[in-house]
Parts: sequence; structure tokens; C-alpha cells
Amino acid sequence: MSNQEVWLPSLQTKTAQEGFELALKLSRMGVKSTQPDVEVLKRLRNDYAEDAMGLTAASQVVAINFQTVAAANDYWK
Repeated sequence: MSNQEVWLPSLQTKTAQEGFELALKLSRMGVKSTQPDVEVLKRLRNDYAEDAMGLTAASQVVAINFQTVAAANDYWK
């Protein structure tokens, strides 16, 4: 195991709302891992903030992550 902080100890959440928040965090961490340069991320933010296709793609990533978290939580049954 690396010296990095463990930020994802589990996919288990108490509620669907917490699950959605975890899906958002998974999505953000994916972007951060893909582009670790914070200055580049900030510079590009304006480009995709007004790009409907980019925003739709980001929403799809969140939705896929939410599906994963929901399945890991047996859909909070």
C-alpha cells in the first residue's frame, strides 16, 4: 500500500443521498487522478463549464458511479 491517504475505505453508505455524494466524490477523484496539475484543472474549468456536451459527459460519469455505489449497497433495501 502506498503512503497516500486512504480516502475510500468502503462503498457502503447509510442512505441513497450519501451514496450520491460518494458518486460525486468518486467522479472528482477520477478527474484529479487523470489530471493532477491543479492549475491546469482550474484553467480548463471555464472551457467545460459552458460546454453542454462536456457537462452531459460529466453527468454520465456521476450516474455510472452512482450505479456502482447503489449496487454495492443493495440499492438501500
